[in-house]
Amino acid sequence: MPITNRIAEFAEDMKTWRRYLHQIPELSFDTVQTAAFVAERLAEFGVDEIHTGIAKNGIIAIIRGQGDGPVIGLRADMDALPIEEETGAEYASGNPGKMHACGHDGHTTMLLGAARYLAETRNFAGTVALIFQPAEENGGGGQVMVNEGVLERFSISEVYALHTAPDFSLGSFITNPGTIMASDDTFHITIHGRGAHAASPNEGIDPIAIGAQMVGAINAIKSRMLSGLDDTVVSITQFHSGSADNIIPDTAFVGGTVRTLSVETRKKIADLFPRLVEGCAMSFGATATLNYIAGYPPTVNDRAKTAFAVDVARRLVGDQQVIDDTPPELGAEDFSYFLEKRPGSYLYLGQGKGPGLHHPKFDFNDEAAPIGASFFAQLIETALPVRR
Repeated sequence: MPITNRIAEFAEDMKTWRRYLHQIPELSFDTVQTAAFVAERLAEFGVDEIHTGIAKNGIIAIIRGQGDGPVIGLRADMDALPIEEETGAEYASGNPGKMHACGHDGHTTMLLGAARYLAETRNFAGTVALIFQPAEENGGGGQVMVNEGVLERFSISEVYALHTAPDFSLGSFITNPGTIMASDDTFHITIHGRGAHAASPNEGIDPIAIGAQMVGAINAIKSRMLSGLDDTVVSITQFHSGSADNIIPDTAFVGGTVRTLSVETRKKIADLFPRLVEGCAMSFGATATLNYIAGYPPTVNDRAKTAFAVDVARRLVGDQQVIDDTPPELGAEDFSYFLEKRPGSYLYLGQGKGPGLHHPKFDFNDEAAPIGASFFAQLIETALPVRR
């Protein structure tokens, strides 16, 4: 199954859609223009239902095939990043300080391409639920959609998503049948000491010295409190305190991120933090406030659904272009909330070499869009065959 002929015929339309979306990047849940554009295209394609206002500006579109069958969800994220674009493209962002630096304009375009084809042909038995999601980068729009009950409301039984990958050859598919991305938790610690003159440190309680001890203790989580086999990253990314050279301040702030690949390790680290923070503070006579924020859970593919998706990809692009055992990475993705509730798979789609994701010079490769749309379309036709 090479690229679907009908999708290849409107590849230029897809390029036009993608480049328009690239010019109107919007952040988090505020994807007003993007959602309006998506809804207009879906109405033109003649999908059966368009449900707007989900998770503020998300959309669920329904396409019914020939006869009864299960409902399969296909998801694309729509939001952009707070980055000043440096591509120099003629279709560059028209919104200062915002750009599609993670390919979500391409993801939305691929799902629109699949929607157009599936609405025209209806060569499947069952139903497709097209999930256009806001706030993947910030805000957890996937969690909001799940909490609003979209899986139950639309009887979605399994879910799939694609993400562009600039590190792999154009048209390649990359995934694995288990955990593919990490959880993403955040910690914010405020240390409450007592200020003093720098010449008389004994008269105060130095939050900077306490913070330094705390940094060492937190960094020891990975090396001394977990198994060496645990794939975990604990990174301290902020340490703020003080305002002058001769003053010991009252407070210090330490912040960072925790990435893990297992629910068990994630919980163990979350349980360790209060003890470490309180112990470091108490040993110096200070107090500390910990705000440990649970972010996206690990993204865990279903083994059987991933094997199925890999088979579809192989028939589309050939065995040499499919990697089905890629190691997991410690980035995070809120498609994880869908996969917690329903079996499915998350795959990367190679777009060729170029600037990496979240880089101000990143740009989605328009040649990848018909491949991704064909994958979605052929996945539906294969999973929901029409009985002749």
